[in-house]
This record gives sequence, structure tokens and C-alpha cells, in this order.
Amino acid sequence: MCQCCSEKKDIYLPQLATVVKADDMNVTEKYLQLTMDDGQFDYAPGQFVEVSVAGIGEAPITITSSPTQSGGFELVIRKIGNVTNAVHTLTPGDKLGIRGPLGDGQYPVEEAKGKNLVFICGGIGLVPQRSFINYVLDNRSDYGEVVILQGTKCYDQRLFTDEIAEWEKRDDVQMLETLDEPDDRWNGNVGVVTTLISKITTELKSAVALICGPPIMYKFVLMALEEHEVSHESIFLNLERKMKCGVGKCGHCQINDVYCCMDGPVFRYSDLATMPEAI
Repeated sequence: MCQCCSEKKDIYLPQLATVVKADDMNVTEKYLQLTMDDGQFDYAPGQFVEVSVAGIGEAPITITSSPTQSGGFELVIRKIGNVTNAVHTLTPGDKLGIRGPLGDGQYPVEEAKGKNLVFICGGIGLVPQRSFINYVLDNRSDYGEVVILQGTKCYDQRLFTDEIAEWEKRDDVQMLETLDEPDDRWNGNVGVVTTLISKITTELKSAVALICGPPIMYKFVLMALEEHEVSHESIFLNLERKMKCGVGKCGHCQINDVYCCMDGPVFRYSDLATMPEAI
């Protein structure tokens, strides 16, 4: 968390936020646009918040919007437990508790300037990556070529379809999408997300690769990037799935002496060389 936020907020005390917009993206994902009731919320791409529902509990959720946008911030929440089930019932005007923003391991906003970027997303992995994608697109002249790969299990689980369609239309973005399963409504690529890597027109060896998705995906994406001689220092992985309390107290996300919630959730691959269990 940035210095200015730590001076203003108690990281253990949720602040109230109001739901501005709430939409069902599919049967499991809920989109929320929120504003903090005190008006104070500065964050960086890759940071997350702890979302709390009174009387039920809290859950860590990565911010999907870019800090370049106005009108609050956005979350996409998968229905997988008591807290997230409660969140899925919210409508505009309802209140949520928010702790954060949290996470010192963020996307390499400054380091990546002037470089080509390849975003590799699996399923809901697009949600955290979207924050940095839109940050880059809102500061387009600061970065090199941009490639976005999105793999989804099936047609009905696709996310941000209108936004993806807009990215596909841009002449300064290579947007490639695939489905694991064929569908009569789908005319695009069929196969796992690694089948798209051979279609990338950007030279991978000199690019910064940013990966987020299910654990099984990481193994095969990293193998593919190894074949293209992408440096481990130029690969960034999101490990948000391991987090719980958000402040390094519960130990749920601890790997050796590293806490995913505090040192991440975004990690440089070379920094994980001695922690194979992290991936």
C-alpha cells in the first residue's frame, strides 16, 4: 500500500463503499463499480482490496479497473463462498466494507515503459490484468507493442466481451482470443491459450510477459515462453489465488519467507526461482 494511504487509513478497519453499478457477467461472475464514501481511494494496477460483508466475513479481490479512470473503482467477484454469495445479491446503493488498497507487488508500470507487452490471461485471469491493460491503453505512447491473449473454457464464461471487441478493432493492439471448447456461436480459435502464442507477431524474446490464470495454465505458458527464450526477469505472474487476510497475519499465503498478499500479488518469475511450490 502506498505511503499516503497508510497514513490515512487503518489497514485493519474496513471503510464503507457504495455500489454504483452491479451486473451479472455470467452465472458465476459479478461486476461491481464502487465509490468510497469518504472519497479517498488511490491505487496502482495489480493491487487488491479486502471486501467485507457485515456479519459474514471478507475476501481478497483484485481491482480490475485502471487508476486512470474516474468514478471509483471496479471489481469482478466469482461466486465461490459465503462472502461472494452475499456480494452477488448486491444492487446499486448497497454498502460494502473495503480494506485497502493492499499489495506491494504490483504490475511494472514504470519498468515496462518503452517495452513490448504480452498479456496472457486464462479465464478470470483477465480480471486483474485488465487494470494494467487499460492503464497502458490510456498511456499508449509510453509503451511499445501490446498483445493480449485470452483463453476461456467455454463461450458462456467469456468476460468483458464488448471491451475485447473494442481491443480487436484497435490497430495498436493484437488481441487474440480462444475457447477450450468448440461452440456453434464461436468462429474463433479453439484450444488452450498456449495455442495462441505461435500467432503473436511481436518478438517475444524482448517482450515483457504478464501472466494470470489457473495454476495448471502457468506450467504450460512458462514452458512456451522458455521455448521463445523469454528472460525470467521479464515474466510477471499473479498469485492472488493464494491470499486471504491481506496483511500477512493469517499465514495462508506464506511461501518460505514470502507473503503473497504483502510481497505480491504480482511477482517477477526470477524471484520465484527458489519457490517452485508458488506456481
